[in-house]
Amino acid sequence: MAWNEPGKPGQDPWGNSGKNGGGDNKDREPSRSGGNGDDDLTKLFKKAAEKLNSGGSGSGGIGGFGGAALFGVIFVVWMLSGIYIVDPAERGVVTRFGAFVDETKAGPHWHFPYPIENVTIVNVDQIRTAEIGYRSDVRNVAGNVPNESLMLTKDENIVDLKIAVQYQVQSASKYLFEIADPDPTLRIVTESALREVVGQSTMDFVLTEGRNEVVARVQQLAQERLDAYNAGLLITSVNLQDAQPPEQVQASFADVVKAREDRERLINEAEAYSNEILPIARGNAARQLEEASAYHDQVIAEAKGEAARFSSIVTEYSKAPEVTRNRIYIDAVSNVLGRTSKVFIGSDSTNNLLYLPLDKMIGQQATVPFKADAMPKSVAATGSTTGSNTQQQPATTNIRDYLRNRELR
Repeated sequence: MAWNEPGKPGQDPWGNSGKNGGGDNKDREPSRSGGNGDDDLTKLFKKAAEKLNSGGSGSGGIGGFGGAALFGVIFVVWMLSGIYIVDPAERGVVTRFGAFVDETKAGPHWHFPYPIENVTIVNVDQIRTAEIGYRSDVRNVAGNVPNESLMLTKDENIVDLKIAVQYQVQSASKYLFEIADPDPTLRIVTESALREVVGQSTMDFVLTEGRNEVVARVQQLAQERLDAYNAGLLITSVNLQDAQPPEQVQASFADVVKAREDRERLINEAEAYSNEILPIARGNAARQLEEASAYHDQVIAEAKGEAARFSSIVTEYSKAPEVTRNRIYIDAVSNVLGRTSKVFIGSDSTNNLLYLPLDKMIGQQATVPFKADAMPKSVAATGSTTGSNTQQQPATTNIRDYLRNRELR
């Protein structure tokens, strides 16, 4: 139904009374289709302009004041729309007519409202992840991307590498304005750095002991290129998710890896055994050297002592040859008898042979069971008798005295 349907007064949205929809109302213009003047919308703008300029018919300056107040309210609301708040983890990038003006930190701020200035909020603390060689879906299931993961090594072998790069925005203004697509650029730069590092390394180095070095070199090289591009990104970590040969040769490579691990295990066991044996051998060698040195010193000391003793004996022998000779003989016989357990002694006057069990005699501190008629009296045990108790001397003393007396005769 039309707003100004004929026969229904009061339905004109522009405020025309419109009696029966005819031409009696002089405030309503005929439609364009009738060819009687401008359309209603044009008429409305004209009337609004007249009211704002002259205050409207019959209202004086009140209409003009109302229009100014309306514009004042709209202006205040427009100015208040320039207030914005930046969180601690964010940065606000202010642009004026599309050109960079300022980068604001956490807190409340104000800028000229749109369309003069605009603010773009960038989260600089968010850790972003770029996956190279694979893609993870919402279920965290990784899918392989062969055109990114397969790389050629220095020794012309192919390896399958997958890395995850974690990074964050370092400069919000550079991130927005220096390059067109900073996140895809980081992925391309990191893949290029990885291919360069792998191309300068051997397959064994990449798959075994060189993993950490490869990751460190990739992070350093990729960061240098991002800084050269002024990308405003900072790589926080590069993680090697997987490194293996292509699927077609994995079984053979697994055998090679197992053989290498067995070799390393045997080498470690040999080194452990060596570390266990060598200290013992060194200790034994040092002990033998010390013993040899001690024996050397002992032999020299004994030789010097014997030489000094011989010199003293020569001196005494020159003074009393007979006494010295007898003394030497007695000491020699005493030393011999002291190291033997059986002694046979003959008598000059008889053919009897005396047997002395010295081991039993010395061990029991017993007296010599001599018979007076079986040995010379000088060999018989001597002692003093008081009552029924007899104090006797050991047999060795009697033997020494017997030998001394016999020699003196």
